[in-house]
Amino acid sequence: MFSKFHKIFACFTEAEREIFQGTAIIFLLSLFLNGANAFYKGTTVAPVGGGTYTEGVVGQPITINPLLTGGNEPDRDLTELLFADLARLVQTIKSTDGGRLWNVSLKPDLHWSDGTPITSDDIIFTLTAIQDPETHSSLFGTWHGVTVERLGEREVRFTLKTPYAFFKDNLSAFKIVPAHLFDAVPPQNLRLSDFNLEPVGSGPYAFAGFEKRKDGFFTSYHLVANPSFNGAEPLIREFIFRFFQNYEEAIAAFNRHEVDGIGGLSPTNLAEIKIADQLHEIKIPRYYAIFMNQSAAAPLKDRVIRTALASATDRATMITRALGGRGIPIIGPLYPGIEGYDPTLTPPSFSIDEAIKLLDANGWLPGDDGIRVKKVGADHLRLAFELVVPDIEFLVESAKVIVDDWKKLGIAVTPLITNPADVTSDAVKSRNYQLLLFGNVMRENPDIFSFWHSSERFYPGLNLSLYENKVVDRLLETVRQEPDPVARRSSLTKLQKLITDDIPAIFLFSPNYLYAAPKNLGGFTDDLITTPANRFENITSWYLKTARIFK
Repeated sequence: MFSKFHKIFACFTEAEREIFQGTAIIFLLSLFLNGANAFYKGTTVAPVGGGTYTEGVVGQPITINPLLTGGNEPDRDLTELLFADLARLVQTIKSTDGGRLWNVSLKPDLHWSDGTPITSDDIIFTLTAIQDPETHSSLFGTWHGVTVERLGEREVRFTLKTPYAFFKDNLSAFKIVPAHLFDAVPPQNLRLSDFNLEPVGSGPYAFAGFEKRKDGFFTSYHLVANPSFNGAEPLIREFIFRFFQNYEEAIAAFNRHEVDGIGGLSPTNLAEIKIADQLHEIKIPRYYAIFMNQSAAAPLKDRVIRTALASATDRATMITRALGGRGIPIIGPLYPGIEGYDPTLTPPSFSIDEAIKLLDANGWLPGDDGIRVKKVGADHLRLAFELVVPDIEFLVESAKVIVDDWKKLGIAVTPLITNPADVTSDAVKSRNYQLLLFGNVMRENPDIFSFWHSSERFYPGLNLSLYENKVVDRLLETVRQEPDPVARRSSLTKLQKLITDDIPAIFLFSPNYLYAAPKNLGGFTDDLITTPANRFENITSWYLKTARIFK
């Protein structure tokens, strides 16, 4: 066949050969393009499994155990990947007796990453350990007063003293630990167990190993897809955590492509990133406010003073200067978007002039040094306050805005820049402050009892303004127990108005959570998360590789 074609081709003139060759090229190109077009029309790009992802984290793991994990972010991150929420493990959750009894049934054939079956005994052990004071679990308050009984191999019943409208949220987020590894360990020794650093879990990933220096510093943690996980297998088969002493080291590693993702970045950190990346800005239900301790500074008892301070607080400038514009203003005790949030609430208009007029009209007049004073009874009260500020860059910058603006009113503010750990262990615990620039971390439900109920005025309560209002107390109690969302919304609307009218605190802003990732990371969502560790909630959908597959 080829020889016949060659003889025919040899009989062509030069012009005929050129025409034939051109026609053949066009035919072949057309065939290729039509084939490629058909392939692309009949296929779609889809994520495929494979690859290794390295997360850069500042800090050190200490206890990777849901019983003991507190505020240490590396522990919380690893726990999120190694332990599944109860919501993923349960088959049914049923409530009876007006929300006082909760029956929970586990799915069949659940296993820990070591192959041991997950049973109701694991649930009972976890709750019992949390409630034991010797364990010193940070979850003690959440589960205090709840009892649990075994109904079968896969079923338990939780009993509450009084109905709690958001108990299902607690159940859904509950992470249990393997009883077969811990039940013989005395509660006071739980923190000493090797399984806190070599965990056996139920999450999408399983512990594979770690590396640490001779001085004890953990340099990396290695995780692999958990074959016993009750859910879709992670598309990213291996997940590595690399630990750094500070963000400067972590960002340098990111710029060298030694880590793929870094979370918890500040606006200043962003300027230090030199390689192409995708930046995710994620909302978290947390806010910062100036909490006013009226028992520690007599002038703060005067609502006129609190009103003037609120009027002279420039949220917009703080968000621009301290957060680089990456945050939202907060004007009340509920985070925007949470159930019952009242969008009609408005903050006092920022006006130095109006604040000055208010102080003048109420007898707070400048003294010889320019600081306002007023005679109240036998006392001459002076508007000079100390503001405790955690030594965190954006809070220190916010404090500068506050000091400058309030100085224009004739109010002196002395910032006390303090190590964040000391603020929590000293000032917050003892309530030893006049003004406190601090944050509240909420959940995705409107239970703000611990922040504003009068019973929470002293440690370990979180009512940092030592606020008391009996009507507010009753509404907070109602919100906790009311199962009907419509009725609950009515109470929440009243609650927000009462608190903002009383001005026990000056609500400021909520920073966005900033996460830098490589360009090829897919499946990451920017949905609202309750804690930084929850950025891994949909980790099984993350992917690094794609391929075309037929539709």
